[in-house]
Amino acid sequence: MVAATGLSATDWPLIAVIFVLLACSAFLAMAETSLVRTTTVKARSLVAEGRRGAKALLGLVEHPERFLNPVLLLVLGAQLISATLVGVLTERWFGPLGVLIGIVFEVVVIFVVFEAVPKNWAVKNPERSALLVAPLVSAVVRFPPVRAASGVLIGLANFIIGERGRKGEDGGNVTESELLAMADEAMEEEVIETEERAFIHSIIEFGDAVVREVMVPRPDMTWVEASVDVTSALDLALGAGFSRVPACQGGPDDVVGVAFAKDLIRVEHQGKGADQVRAHLRPAHFVPETKRLSGLLREMQDEKYHLSIVVDEYGSTVGLVTLEDLIEELVGEIVDEFDVDEPQVQRLADGSVVVSGRTALGEVEEIVDTQLPQGPWDTIGGLVFDRAGRVPRAGESVEVDGLRLVVQQVKGRRIDQVRIVPMAPPARREPRGT
Repeated sequence: MVAATGLSATDWPLIAVIFVLLACSAFLAMAETSLVRTTTVKARSLVAEGRRGAKALLGLVEHPERFLNPVLLLVLGAQLISATLVGVLTERWFGPLGVLIGIVFEVVVIFVVFEAVPKNWAVKNPERSALLVAPLVSAVVRFPPVRAASGVLIGLANFIIGERGRKGEDGGNVTESELLAMADEAMEEEVIETEERAFIHSIIEFGDAVVREVMVPRPDMTWVEASVDVTSALDLALGAGFSRVPACQGGPDDVVGVAFAKDLIRVEHQGKGADQVRAHLRPAHFVPETKRLSGLLREMQDEKYHLSIVVDEYGSTVGLVTLEDLIEELVGEIVDEFDVDEPQVQRLADGSVVVSGRTALGEVEEIVDTQLPQGPWDTIGGLVFDRAGRVPRAGESVEVDGLRLVVQQVKGRRIDQVRIVPMAPPARREPRGT
């Protein structure tokens, strides 16, 4: 076994080819990592910012199957060919021991320098590396020989495993949970503010919410009898601070129209305050309690009305919903000069929390940071009613998933306030020694 004393004329071209192949391998490894980590949304934002290479990047990430297979093929080809040439040279220089030297070189140098380093850099600088590699990768994957070779090999692989080019069932769609997780991650990385994250959550959850969850329930409705005079109806509307009041015939189940305060003021100004309200009503709009808020919002915008009467499957009135209720579901509570500013949540010194019985179950879950049972109820009061099985009295309580729900106040047959008390977990009993 004799080592060569010098490099022959044929060694230099092989060394040059090896370094070119390894450089290509490092570039493509970086491209693979950075492009896979770039989302379509991110690429579109870069295009909107006018960043160089962003359009090529968007074209790649919108169709990852077009670049991923050719890139993987080129990486594999470059590494295999360079490893073979390294083995040829080391065997020529060092004899049989050169094979071992070549293997060590390939594992250590090729993996660390030309695989791990570029990929780690791409992980730490995904945006910069993606914009850097996108134009060249876009040109490479359009090169007919590369596209044809990767297509043939992928087709062969699909034939072996019994596939016929079927696409994934999800088609690359992003789910709501993924969008919510992206918003949470963006807030943690200080890309967006806490309020922006909450707004994104509200928008996504708005699409799944139904009218029943945000309506003013029937017992809280302010309505006027259609047979009363305009003066009395106007006093009621102004006293309640509402610009629109449903007018009923005999009760809330028979809504005959909506009285607008501005119409009543005009009639009163004309000296016709003794007229019955029924002569000055506008048509009422009715909506089922199961209608989604997104559809109702579009309907209110298109037909230009602000109040709907909510009915159940039997046609009975169960409440009303206004445009303000829908907007509040998106942007949070809107308090005007007529609203009574009552605290929605009262945190007590013992760690318990007092909430209104009308508080939505989703809001309670955020307050106590736990999942509560789902069912045909929408509020914490409804959950207590279900578990109690009857109208509870003040002071009574039910236990739900580690929480004690204490009825603080009852008005009529309605639970007005609930105190949520976290229950201490049972003490763990240590096994006795023998």
